[in-house]
Amino acid sequence: MSLQTPKVGFVSLGCPKASSDSERILTQLRAEGYSISGSYDDADLVVVNTCGFIDSAVEESLDAIGEALAENGKVIVTGCLGAKSDVVKQAHPGVLAVTGPHALEEVMTAVHASLPKLHDPYTDLVPPQGIRLTPQHYAYLKISEGCNHRCSFCIIPSMRGDLVSRPIGDVMKEAESLVNAGVSELLVISQDTSAYGVDVKYRTGFWNGRPIKTRMTELAKALGDLGVWVRMHYVYPYPHVDEIIPLMADGLILPYLDVPFQHSSPRILKAMKRPANSESNLARVNAWREICPDITIRSTFIVGFPGETDEDFEHLLDFLREARLDRVGCFAYSPVDGAPANQLDNPVPESLKQERLARFMEVQEAISAEKQRNKVGRIETILIDEVEGDGAVGRTAADAPEIDGVVYLSGADGLQPGDLVEAQIVGSDGHDLWAAPPERN
Repeated sequence: MSLQTPKVGFVSLGCPKASSDSERILTQLRAEGYSISGSYDDADLVVVNTCGFIDSAVEESLDAIGEALAENGKVIVTGCLGAKSDVVKQAHPGVLAVTGPHALEEVMTAVHASLPKLHDPYTDLVPPQGIRLTPQHYAYLKISEGCNHRCSFCIIPSMRGDLVSRPIGDVMKEAESLVNAGVSELLVISQDTSAYGVDVKYRTGFWNGRPIKTRMTELAKALGDLGVWVRMHYVYPYPHVDEIIPLMADGLILPYLDVPFQHSSPRILKAMKRPANSESNLARVNAWREICPDITIRSTFIVGFPGETDEDFEHLLDFLREARLDRVGCFAYSPVDGAPANQLDNPVPESLKQERLARFMEVQEAISAEKQRNKVGRIETILIDEVEGDGAVGRTAADAPEIDGVVYLSGADGLQPGDLVEAQIVGSDGHDLWAAPPERN
């Protein structure tokens, strides 16, 4: 090992929740005096934060571990795939250590064992907002770990455990630090945002001397007071979700809700062990729009679930046509090692899964394209993400980073990432928008 500052390379895979774990590890590494290397050659060892939710993610993670071993030779594995240490060690017996998800202390112990720190951590300066993997103007704010549901297609609880809510005072301190550091948008994430505080019986915490219940509604209100965009992700449609819709109508938080419906057929929802039904979901969506007409609703669905009949699939298409959701993602069912759904009867042939996926997306793309066309001519507030020359790329309140659409803006002289500007929508396709400075009368 070099006598200079020890350097750690980092590979982060998976969802925003995994990215949040990566940010905590990177922050701790920097706090203890380690440098973060951008290349395998320059690093003394490499940490790979893995994903292990579906087979393709497992394959990607194993490939990333193999590449790090080949290029560097010293690799510590963490993250969701790390919960299956036997899978990692069987594929790559040469790794230094394997830990599961949200395992900051275990990762640091492994780093210390292979790459001892060289200085006193109390003398080093780290930005109060920590080390972020996102651009400076937006950040993910993870409010809890784990999940109490046992959906039959999911193995997240076996990897990340049951729900554990972060103290609301800690969440708000982190949010405040991020805003003070220049963040313009906070993206609230967890496995089940609606369940925040259930595990601690919604006990009252404190932020700057202010009492706040550990509950989604109270958290949304407090975050709204920070004066930045607040976007809610992974919200199960429990009854109390209705309480945050008026906050959206009042402009306190963004009129955007990410609700993973997964299906509409009551029979399939029951087989999935989902905590909702399609009839109430449709009524809820309509009620939300009555309160907040500008609300954007994003969701994800699975087609080809074991036992899904033609009738079930047609039920799903009818739900799409009625619900007219703004942003939709869809996946063909993929068996996940350890998921109870693997044992269900009547698996859907792969060719039929792909046919249904194509039909699903055809229906939704027509809905999305129409909704996008309806925005042409409107004045929208746009958060700038990138600026190049006299053009910029940004997002409206209806667009979360990396998963939704973008706005291509002309006439961007003087703009910087993180700026909020008014622009007129002049064009659209099924996913993205084009905008220009507003016309003046």
